Amino acid sequence: MAVPVAAPSAVIGTTALFLTGALVMRGAGCTINDLWDRNLDPHVERTRLRPLARRAVTPQQAIVFLGGQLFTGLAVLLSLPFECFWYATPSLILVTLYPLAKRVTYYPQFVLGLTFSWGAMMGFPALGIDLLANQAALTAAAFLYASNVAWTVLYDMIYAHMDIKDDVKAGIKSIALKHEKETKAVLSGLAVVQIGLLAASGYAAGLGPLFYIGSCGGAALTLGTMIRRVKLKEVRNCWWWFVNGAFFTGGAIGLGLTGEYAAHLLGWYDEDEGIKKQKAISA
Repeated sequence: MAVPVAAPSAVIGTTALFLTGALVMRGAGCTINDLWDRNLDPHVERTRLRPLARRAVTPQQAIVFLGGQLFTGLAVLLSLPFECFWYATPSLILVTLYPLAKRVTYYPQFVLGLTFSWGAMMGFPALGIDLLANQAALTAAAFLYASNVAWTVLYDMIYAHMDIKDDVKAGIKSIALKHEKETKAVLSGLAVVQIGLLAASGYAAGLGPLFYIGSCGGAALTLGTMIRRVKLKEVRNCWWWFVNGAFFTGGAIGLGLTGEYAAHLLGWYDEDEGIKKQKAISA
C-alpha cells in the first residue's frame, strides 16, 4: 500500500527488526507471566520446572532480566520510524494484563491475542503509511489485527488443552476449560472468522489473487488439517500442533503476502490493468 511500493531492502530490514522485536518482547511477556505465576506454576506439571517456579531465580533477578529485555525492545523500536513509538506504547499495558486475565475470565486467550497481534498495526507506519490519514490502510490494518486475534485464540486453545487437569486444580481459567466438550467446533468457528477477516483485510488493501490463493487458501488448508488431526486428549500431540501449526499457517500467509508484494513490485497487476483498458478501448 506504500506509494511508491516499498523497496525490497526496506521490507527485509523492517522484517528483521520486527522479528527481533517479537522475540525480545514476547520474551519479556513470558518473564512478566512467570513473575505473576511463580506461585501457581509449581502446581502445573508442564510449568513446575520454570526458573522462578523451582526457585532457581529470585523475583528480583527476574525483574533485572526483564529490564534488560525491555531496554532491548526499546532499542529496536527506536530503530523504526518514530511514529511507531506511539503505536507501540499501548501494547505494554496488554503485555502486563494477560497474566491477570486467566485469574478472572475463561477467555485469557483473547487478551493474549490482543497483545501478540499488535505488530499487525505497527507494520503500516513502519513502512511509511500513516494510518490516521489513510482510511483504506486503517481498515486493512484493523481487519488484519482482528484476524490475528482470532488466530491466536485458536492455536492457544490447543495449547491450553495440555494443562486442563492441572488448571482445574490450580484454579486457572482458560477457553479450553470453558469449551472442553465442543473444542473442535469452536476451533472451526475461529478458523472461519480468521480467514474471513484476513480476506477482508486484503479487500480493503486492494490485494490480488496471489494473496487470496496463497494466504487465505493456504490458511484454510493448514488450519483445516490441524483442527482435523490434532488429538486434544494427548499432551504431546497438542504441543506438536501448537508449535508446528503456527508455522504452517503463518508460513502460508507469509508466502501469499510475499507473492502479492512481488507482483506489485514487478508491476504484474499493472500489466493486467493495461490489457483490460486496451480491450475496453477496442470494444
